[in-house]
Amino acid sequence: MTAPRSTGPSVSVVICVYTEDRWSDILAAVDSVRAQSRPALETLLVVDHNPALLDRLTREHKETAEVRVLENRGPRGLSAGRNTGIAASYGEIIAFLDDDAVAERDWLRRFADGYADPRVLAVGGRTEPIWASGRRPVWFPEEFDWVVGCAYKGLPRGRAEVRNVLGGNASFRRTAFDAVGGFATGIGRDGDKRPLGCEETELCIRLSRARPDAVLLLDDRAVIHHRVPAARERFAYFRTRTYAEGLSKALVARSVGADKGLETERAYTGRVLPAGVARGVRDVVLGRAGGARRAGAILAGVAAAAGGYVLGSLRARCGSAAPFTIVETGRDDRSGGSERGDALEEAA
Repeated sequence: MTAPRSTGPSVSVVICVYTEDRWSDILAAVDSVRAQSRPALETLLVVDHNPALLDRLTREHKETAEVRVLENRGPRGLSAGRNTGIAASYGEIIAFLDDDAVAERDWLRRFADGYADPRVLAVGGRTEPIWASGRRPVWFPEEFDWVVGCAYKGLPRGRAEVRNVLGGNASFRRTAFDAVGGFATGIGRDGDKRPLGCEETELCIRLSRARPDAVLLLDDRAVIHHRVPAARERFAYFRTRTYAEGLSKALVARSVGADKGLETERAYTGRVLPAGVARGVRDVVLGRAGGARRAGAILAGVAAAAGGYVLGSLRARCGSAAPFTIVETGRDDRSGGSERGDALEEAA
């Protein structure tokens, strides 16, 4: 049966993958895209330097016309994988989905609706956790759900303008990448043991500076469900991830300045987190489970992130922080859409 034709901008979906351990999750992610009420133009699976996974996925989808399997043409890491997908895609809109997440049926339709306004250059959605244990750990504060790649308490509800979208559930106009290049390599996850991030934050701030009229939206009706493995339900991961976030924010501030790099974070730490601590204390008074532990986790998370930021800033001042590169993602139609990977500039 032929998929219904879609009106409005065409949408390519990029899913970056790196390990066979997520095989069933990858297939589920692809299936959720194929089941969209608004069909995608194509789905691109970008494999991050894993020949065995590349071969297995190529064989799995060799007869699936709307799914293309590519190898990451850049350095190891999520940013370069996304840049490979951008450059190889054909859609007017490029949407990103995590390889361990599934999208609700209207996910792409909600994204596409946001681009009715020509000023909109990015639309992000809401990511809900699927806890491996079956429920949220009693100590885990909702204000820190970003630790596991999900929407957190404090984000605006409905459709609202934001400084940046969250990369695992986001979309951009192709013209956004034409304006500022792709994701900066050297900021986000790159196969290192430390779970860095913030590459989408840095990109969105660059975009807003290059295009002051640009509108970036969060639409919490564009929902995906993200798997949280048991290892990430533990406090040890929570502490490591919040520390890594501080390191990442230092890199972002180095690239775009602390004024914009920490603008949202100041409001978050000044308003959202104190309210979370207060709720934890209230729960202790009311005899509810986990109140003290949630309040303590918020304080520990703030301390770890602050420590990471201070260390990252010191490294940048001393010149020991690794440089990162902003990559051009223009299509090369002569090669059928292969990633060019031309380095435009290195941020010092």
